[in-house]
Order: sequence, then C-alpha cells, then structure tokens
Amino acid sequence: MTDKTNIAIVPATRQRQITAANTGKPPVPWPQKHQPLCWSLRLWSVRHSRGLERLYRVFAKVFLTLHPLWGRIGYSRAERPIGFIEKRVKGVLFDCRMCGQCILSSTGMSCPMNCPKQLRNGPCGGVRAGGHCEVRPDMPCVWVKAWEGSRNMTHGDLILRVQKPVDQSLFETSSWLRTTAKAAAEQDRSRMGDTA
Repeated sequence: MTDKTNIAIVPATRQRQITAANTGKPPVPWPQKHQPLCWSLRLWSVRHSRGLERLYRVFAKVFLTLHPLWGRIGYSRAERPIGFIEKRVKGVLFDCRMCGQCILSSTGMSCPMNCPKQLRNGPCGGVRAGGHCEVRPDMPCVWVKAWEGSRNMTHGDLILRVQKPVDQSLFETSSWLRTTAKAAAEQDRSRMGDTA
C-alpha cells in the first residue's frame, strides 16, 4: 500500500508573504520573473534618462509646491492614493519594486531593486560578457544599464554616491511624498536661517 500525500504548491510570492507574516517583517521586494516587455520599457527609460531627469525635476517642484496641500490633508492620509499612482507609473516605466527609497535619479533611471541580488552600489563581480546578469543570463545587468543611463544625465555623477542599504520598513510606501516632505523641511530650515 502506498502512502499518498497531498502537497500544496505555494507560489514563491505567497511564500514570501507567509514568511513575512510569521516574522512580522514586510515581504522582501525580490524581483519577480521579468517579461521581455518590462525589459524593453526599462531600456527605453535608460535611453531617455536625460528627458526623464528633466521631467522628474519639474515634477518634484510641482509636488513641493503642493506641500501645503499635503500638510492639510496629512502625509499619512495622502500615502495610499499617491502610493497607488506612484506604483503604477514607476512600475510601467522602471519596473519599480516600491522600496520607498527611490534612487532612480542617481542611477541613470535604472532601478537597482531589479537586480536579483538587490545591490544598491554598483554591480557584483559576476557581470557576464555583453553586460548581462550573472544570476539571470538572459537579463541585461541593471548596473551596466544604470551607468549607461547616468552618462546621458545632467547630474550623472550622482551614480558615484554611496547609497544606504534598503530600509525594509519603507517597502510599499511613497518615495515621492517622503522626498517632498524632506525637501519642504529643508526649505523651511533655510527660511528660518535667512530670517535669523
């Protein structure tokens, strides 16, 4: 007599959610299996990094101008709708993982969270010939593309800055709002310094 056991196959994404629920930590935004269309859009963003950099600077100024509105509404209340929009827009253009600490303007519009190793300060030692990923040979290395994109940008040397490790507690939060709040606080401090 054979013993038949029912084995439930749980997708990897769900396994991470279950693991996160058991540990009380947010799920890790590991890159999911990419489709060539995502790669095409990511590569388009890298090729057009200078234009996207200009667009981002205008967008950041508009968001900063709206700081009083965000303050009245409350940044925490604005988080959900703005995060929803941010996830969709950046997801299409950059295959964004919503780490909450966006550094696209420093990495040639190539999201380092798409790296299978999630490296935030340059490529690993295993970049293959032709600039492909060591872990996923069919995928262009995120950091090779980041370097190419940064060379097109006005402030391309920002890629040389050392980035802090990812704070997992900010996963799935809006970096747009966080950046705006930080810029508004700096603006307020500079105004206070001017009046003193």
